[in-house]
Amino acid sequence: MSALSPGRRRRRVNTAALLIALPTILVFAVFSWWPILLGATMSLQRTNFVGPADWVGLDNFVYVLSDPQLQHAVVNTLWFTALAVLFGFPLPLMLAVVISTVRARSRGLYAGLAYLPVIVPPVVAILLWRFAYDPSPTGLFNAMLAPLGIGPLPWLNDAAIAMPSIVLQATWAAAGTSVLIYLAALTAVRPELYEAAVLDGAGIWSRIWHVTLPQMRTIILVMILLQLIGAAQVFTEPFLMTSGGPQNATLTILLLMYRYAFGGAADYGAATALGVLLALVLALLSAVYLRLTRRWQE
Repeated sequence: MSALSPGRRRRRVNTAALLIALPTILVFAVFSWWPILLGATMSLQRTNFVGPADWVGLDNFVYVLSDPQLQHAVVNTLWFTALAVLFGFPLPLMLAVVISTVRARSRGLYAGLAYLPVIVPPVVAILLWRFAYDPSPTGLFNAMLAPLGIGPLPWLNDAAIAMPSIVLQATWAAAGTSVLIYLAALTAVRPELYEAAVLDGAGIWSRIWHVTLPQMRTIILVMILLQLIGAAQVFTEPFLMTSGGPQNATLTILLLMYRYAFGGAADYGAATALGVLLALVLALLSAVYLRLTRRWQE
């Protein structure tokens, strides 16, 4: 019996791998790609899911782009994204670095405490924070700030501080996952690099800046991109905390999409058109970001 040639052996291995992955590919196609195609099709239709759908071409996109509320939603989403990256990016990284310096026996405990907010169901966590944001002098946060001579603050009832208040809750809720990812990345940093830095007289901050961060730059750049994408799709926090108020100060793109679909007009075509526009913008942003940071990741 003749042995298989390298080319035939490689094709046989590839075929076997494809057959093994086929069930996963089918499930992913049915529950991910197919809804995306349906959404793209619906963006060109006017439908209420009851009667037959009417093809309207690009009318839904024209309606969405001419809606004066879209400008408020875009500005608020960019404001939320900027605050989320400004506070939500360095905090988990600093926590991970600090936790990595404690004894190995206690490291798991601190990592578990950092991850604890992620375990709390999002709706429960948001409602608890909404209760803590009570604007009265007896509200939890206002009572804590009173001895410092601060407040009482209106928190979610003031257009100027409503969005930062939501960012604070979102950062608290999501930081734990990033902490664990950074801790895992820190284990890949070679100990001899720290030893060489110590021999050169480098202090703790110098070691972090010249050893830790450069060795983690790839995961840091990826985490920044994921945080940008996630922040641009914020919905649950403003929906449950403020419903987009006060005075549309926390109206985001996804919340506007929700209003199109379930705000009374049941304009599902406009909602999906806005979703398609957001997806295209995020895809373009990701491509540009990866292109600009390719050299830094090498």
